[in-house]
Amino acid sequence: MTTALPAHIEAASAHVMNTYGRLPIALSHGQGCRVWDINGKAYLDGLGGIAVNTLGHNHPRLVPALQDQVAKIIHSSNYYHVPGQEVLAAKLVELSGMTNVFFCSTGLEANEAALKLARKFGHDKGIERPEIVVYEKAFHGRSIATLSATGNPKVQAGFGPLVEGFIRVPLNDVAALQAATAGNPNVVAVFFEAIQGEGGINPMDAGYMQEIRKLCDQNDWLLMIDEVQCGMGRTGKWFAHQWAGIQPDVMPLAKGLGSGVPIGAVVAGPKAAHIFGPGNHGTTFGGNPLAMRAGIETVKIMEEDGLLAHAAKVGDHLKAALGRELAAEIKTGRVKEIRGFGLMLGIDLAVPCGEILQRAADNGLLLSVTADSVIRLVPPLILSEAEADEIVAILCPLIKQLLAEKP
Repeated sequence: MTTALPAHIEAASAHVMNTYGRLPIALSHGQGCRVWDINGKAYLDGLGGIAVNTLGHNHPRLVPALQDQVAKIIHSSNYYHVPGQEVLAAKLVELSGMTNVFFCSTGLEANEAALKLARKFGHDKGIERPEIVVYEKAFHGRSIATLSATGNPKVQAGFGPLVEGFIRVPLNDVAALQAATAGNPNVVAVFFEAIQGEGGINPMDAGYMQEIRKLCDQNDWLLMIDEVQCGMGRTGKWFAHQWAGIQPDVMPLAKGLGSGVPIGAVVAGPKAAHIFGPGNHGTTFGGNPLAMRAGIETVKIMEEDGLLAHAAKVGDHLKAALGRELAAEIKTGRVKEIRGFGLMLGIDLAVPCGEILQRAADNGLLLSVTADSVIRLVPPLILSEAEADEIVAILCPLIKQLLAEKP
């Protein structure tokens, strides 16, 4: 005998550690760019699992591939060769123009590995206390090392002492970078996000990235670009730094690389490719057969379906539509800016807007807020122009209402 579920199911997690400010929603399933909660309410997914669900939900080619892999082998450990690692690594090397890859499971792990690479690079040169340049408003993760590299005092509070060895500078200011590093023989790397995600969708200027590349070459520093959130086609190129026509020495990836299956990677160029040797770094879950299959199939589908050009086209459409609908608010400065590239957009309001998460969800739209006042849109890369228009139709009245409440 089965017992019928109640008409409404509460979304609650009484035995799960309270580390997230969750909305009272539990999702059940999805299709394309839409998801449904356990009570049957539908939502347009403007968040994509925080830039993770590249191919949306229940993709007709990804799902069978993952089912096939699950039936063969999920995990084997890195005591043995995993053929999928070489396949995916070769593809990432081809797309990036770099040299080799280390696989892990998350963006935090990828960034942690990048920091270890930089330190060992310094130690190999005889630098006893290597220092890494990082940025204001940056977010690289929540381990002690990546938290120390992060430029957000709120998320650092309560976790001191932080790891030493970081020099923090403002965004897009070459003079500040030069002043902060002048005469310092301990600098080994410059580490930044091509577009800051958690910091408020703040892009690095193309010209600034080019200048950093020159400084790194002149000083024998590693150029390390965090593409965890802005990479994997989200901006219309495989990696956001490619808009500047440069190539990093170290590039952490994660999020969209596996379309929802946990996967991280560190791609290294010639200067960093051989810093790690056996025993220098490792992982239990990283690079397992299931994650590799997810990455291989994700990239394959992205190429076959032209999702980079699609993301650029739909992103331009969405950004322009938001600009038209919010033109009056932009003119008055109540909407400070709509910024970003492709399907990584931020709407910067003149007031805090955390409450818009629940209001948008009530109206059938999932999104997020970063840096207190920036509405972040990072939907699946399969988003259509019609769905982009639907985001605008739902979101813009909510923004106007919120601004009216906060004169």
